[in-house]
Amino acid sequence: MPEDRAPTRIQKKNRAAILEAALNVFSTHGFRGATVDQIATEAGLSKPNLLYYYRSKDAIYAALLERLLDTWLDPLRAIDPNGNPLQELLSYIRRKLEMSRDYPRESRLFANEIIRGAPHIHAVLSADLKSLVDETAQLIRRWIAEGHIAEVNPYHLIFSIWSLTQHYADFDVQIRAVLGDAEPDPYPGASAYLDQLFTRLLTPQG
Repeated sequence: MPEDRAPTRIQKKNRAAILEAALNVFSTHGFRGATVDQIATEAGLSKPNLLYYYRSKDAIYAALLERLLDTWLDPLRAIDPNGNPLQELLSYIRRKLEMSRDYPRESRLFANEIIRGAPHIHAVLSADLKSLVDETAQLIRRWIAEGHIAEVNPYHLIFSIWSLTQHYADFDVQIRAVLGDAEPDPYPGASAYLDQLFTRLLTPQG
């Protein structure tokens, strides 16, 4: 789409419809299984109309991942360096779990991209994501040195938070199959468990 003037309301609406449709198609079929025709049909647009906005499937996918990654990093950016360290980390964990609950398609799409070797966003992961994680790791080290939280490896703490929260989106079918009718909504139980787990892990002993 030409970028020499501000997009109209209709153009903004169509872009949003394309990315929403692409999210449905990519999260269902994966990148390889998805087609431009499927995305156009899902968006309610003709294929030529869709290609006016995005020149290829790769362009749609890259735009979707860029938007997703920015959203994914927001909870990490929200950690307050001047807040209560334990509560800030617990709040981060809760926000990540809420994202798994509220954005399961996005989580699975991101996971699939990483499993494929991140061909579309590897440069961003090595730059923006790494920079933000490095900053957060430094903050966690400071909190440890000041005695506010127990000594842990900051990077592996962050990795464990990601894995233990995003699991509820990426493996939703498995979780619901195991829990069955006994716990039809796994998120309240998950939230309580993760609070307990990380409070015990991060509270200084003695």
